[in-house]
Amino acid sequence: MNRENKRKKYEKGYYKNHPCQESFTCKVCGRLVTPGGAGSDHRNHCPNCLSSLHVDIEPGDRASDCGGIMEPVAVWVRKGGEWAIIHRCRRCGALSSNRAAADDNPMKLMSIAMKPLGSPPFPLEYLQEMTDRMGGQGDLSVWETQAGRGDG
Repeated sequence: MNRENKRKKYEKGYYKNHPCQESFTCKVCGRLVTPGGAGSDHRNHCPNCLSSLHVDIEPGDRASDCGGIMEPVAVWVRKGGEWAIIHRCRRCGALSSNRAAADDNPMKLMSIAMKPLGSPPFPLEYLQEMTDRMGGQGDLSVWETQAGRGDG
Protein backbone atom coordinates (compact mmCIF):
# COMPACT_ATOMS: atom_id res chain seq x y z
CA MET A 1 0.00 0.00 0.00
CA ASN A 2 1.51 3.31 -1.00
CA ARG A 3 1.78 6.29 1.36
CA GLU A 4 -1.14 8.21 -0.23
CA ASN A 5 -3.56 5.27 0.08
CA LYS A 6 -2.43 4.63 3.64
CA ARG A 7 -3.11 8.27 4.58
CA LYS A 8 -6.61 8.12 3.00
CA LYS A 9 -7.36 4.99 4.98
CA TYR A 10 -6.83 6.81 8.28
CA GLU A 11 -8.85 9.90 7.34
CA LYS A 12 -12.00 10.53 9.35
CA GLY A 13 -14.96 8.54 8.03
CA TYR A 14 -12.95 6.27 5.73
CA TYR A 15 -14.63 3.10 7.00
CA LYS A 16 -18.12 4.52 6.45
CA ASN A 17 -17.77 4.03 2.71
CA HIS A 18 -14.95 1.48 2.38
CA PRO A 19 -14.87 -2.17 3.39
CA CYS A 20 -12.69 -3.12 6.33
CA GLN A 21 -10.25 -5.72 5.02
CA GLU A 22 -7.95 -6.00 8.06
CA SER A 23 -7.80 -8.97 10.39
CA PHE A 24 -7.54 -8.41 14.13
CA THR A 25 -7.08 -10.39 17.31
CA CYS A 26 -10.04 -10.26 19.70
CA LYS A 27 -9.07 -8.51 22.96
CA VAL A 28 -11.50 -10.73 24.92
CA CYS A 29 -11.06 -14.31 23.67
CA GLY A 30 -7.81 -13.98 21.69
CA ARG A 31 -9.19 -15.43 18.46
CA LEU A 32 -7.90 -14.16 15.11
CA VAL A 33 -10.82 -12.47 13.36
CA THR A 34 -10.78 -12.18 9.57
CA PRO A 35 -13.17 -10.13 7.43
CA GLY A 36 -14.27 -13.15 5.35
CA GLY A 37 -17.43 -14.99 6.36
CA ALA A 38 -19.19 -12.01 7.94
CA GLY A 39 -21.66 -11.62 5.10
CA SER A 40 -20.90 -7.88 4.95
CA ASP A 41 -17.98 -5.58 4.20
CA HIS A 42 -17.85 -4.23 7.74
CA ARG A 43 -16.61 -6.72 10.34
CA ASN A 44 -16.87 -4.97 13.71
CA HIS A 45 -17.04 -7.73 16.33
CA CYS A 46 -15.59 -11.13 17.10
CA PRO A 47 -17.77 -13.97 15.71
CA ASN A 48 -16.77 -16.20 18.63
CA CYS A 49 -17.48 -14.09 21.74
CA LEU A 50 -19.34 -11.23 19.93
CA SER A 51 -17.22 -8.59 21.70
CA SER A 52 -15.97 -5.46 19.99
CA LEU A 53 -13.92 -2.34 20.72
CA HIS A 54 -15.32 1.15 21.28
CA VAL A 55 -13.69 2.90 18.32
CA ASP A 56 -16.68 4.60 16.64
CA ILE A 57 -19.13 7.28 17.67
CA GLU A 58 -21.05 6.87 14.42
CA PRO A 59 -20.55 3.59 12.50
CA GLY A 60 -17.25 3.70 10.63
CA ASP A 61 -16.03 7.10 11.81
CA ARG A 62 -13.29 5.80 14.18
CA ALA A 63 -13.84 8.99 16.21
CA SER A 64 -14.13 7.53 19.71
CA ASP A 65 -11.18 8.07 22.04
CA CYS A 66 -12.54 5.52 24.55
CA GLY A 67 -11.15 2.25 23.17
CA GLY A 68 -12.99 0.18 25.82
CA ILE A 69 -14.31 -3.35 25.36
CA MET A 70 -17.84 -3.42 23.93
CA GLU A 71 -19.55 -6.44 25.46
CA PRO A 72 -22.68 -8.01 23.93
CA VAL A 73 -25.57 -7.44 26.34
CA ALA A 74 -28.72 -8.02 24.26
CA VAL A 75 -30.08 -8.86 20.84
CA TRP A 76 -33.03 -7.41 18.97
CA VAL A 77 -34.74 -8.06 15.66
CA ARG A 78 -34.76 -5.30 13.08
CA LYS A 79 -37.51 -4.69 10.55
CA GLY A 80 -37.34 -7.54 8.07
CA GLY A 81 -36.19 -10.10 10.65
CA GLU A 82 -32.47 -9.27 10.74
CA TRP A 83 -30.85 -9.77 14.17
CA ALA A 84 -28.67 -7.10 15.71
CA ILE A 85 -26.46 -7.15 18.80
CA ILE A 86 -26.58 -4.44 21.46
CA HIS A 87 -23.09 -3.73 22.81
CA ARG A 88 -22.29 -1.78 25.99
CA CYS A 89 -18.85 -0.30 26.61
CA ARG A 90 -17.28 -1.56 29.85
CA ARG A 91 -15.33 1.67 30.22
CA CYS A 92 -17.81 4.46 29.46
CA GLY A 93 -21.19 2.68 29.26
CA ALA A 94 -21.99 3.76 25.68
CA LEU A 95 -24.52 1.58 23.84
CA SER A 96 -24.46 0.65 20.16
CA SER A 97 -26.29 -1.70 17.83
CA ASN A 98 -24.47 -3.86 15.28
CA ARG A 99 -25.83 -6.27 12.71
CA ALA A 100 -25.31 -9.92 13.53
CA ALA A 101 -22.83 -11.41 11.07
CA ALA A 102 -23.38 -14.57 9.07
CA ASP A 103 -20.64 -16.43 10.94
CA ASP A 104 -21.54 -15.32 14.49
CA ASN A 105 -21.61 -18.01 17.17
CA PRO A 106 -25.30 -19.12 17.21
CA MET A 107 -25.06 -20.50 20.76
CA LYS A 108 -23.72 -17.17 22.05
CA LEU A 109 -26.48 -15.27 20.21
CA MET A 110 -29.17 -17.55 21.67
CA SER A 111 -27.74 -17.39 25.19
CA ILE A 112 -27.86 -13.58 25.06
CA ALA A 113 -31.43 -13.67 23.71
CA MET A 114 -32.61 -16.10 26.40
CA LYS A 115 -30.86 -14.49 29.37
CA PRO A 116 -33.84 -12.29 30.40
CA LEU A 117 -36.13 -15.34 30.46
CA GLY A 118 -33.70 -17.26 32.63
CA SER A 119 -33.38 -14.50 35.21
CA PRO A 120 -36.62 -12.52 35.42
CA PRO A 121 -36.80 -9.47 37.73
CA PHE A 122 -39.15 -11.36 40.08
CA PRO A 123 -39.28 -14.85 41.64
CA LEU A 124 -40.83 -17.38 39.28
CA GLU A 125 -43.25 -18.41 42.03
CA TYR A 126 -44.99 -15.04 41.60
CA LEU A 127 -46.23 -15.98 38.11
CA GLN A 128 -49.06 -18.06 39.59
CA GLU A 129 -50.00 -15.32 42.06
CA MET A 130 -49.88 -12.54 39.42
CA THR A 131 -52.02 -14.56 37.01
CA ASP A 132 -54.59 -15.23 39.74
CA ARG A 133 -54.74 -11.51 40.56
CA MET A 134 -55.42 -10.70 36.93
CA GLY A 135 -58.36 -13.07 36.89
CA GLY A 136 -56.71 -15.74 34.73
CA GLN A 137 -56.64 -19.44 35.36
CA GLY A 138 -52.97 -19.43 36.31
CA ASP A 139 -52.96 -23.15 36.99
CA LEU A 140 -50.23 -25.04 35.18
CA SER A 141 -52.01 -28.34 35.79
CA VAL A 142 -54.71 -27.23 33.29
CA TRP A 143 -52.06 -26.98 30.57
CA GLU A 144 -50.55 -30.31 31.49
CA THR A 145 -53.99 -31.96 31.32
CA GLN A 146 -54.75 -30.40 27.93
CA ALA A 147 -51.34 -31.41 26.59
CA GLY A 148 -51.94 -34.99 27.73
CA ARG A 149 -55.28 -35.11 25.89
CA GLY A 150 -53.89 -33.53 22.75
CA ASP A 151 -56.02 -30.39 23.22
CA GLY A 152 -53.04 -28.07 23.85
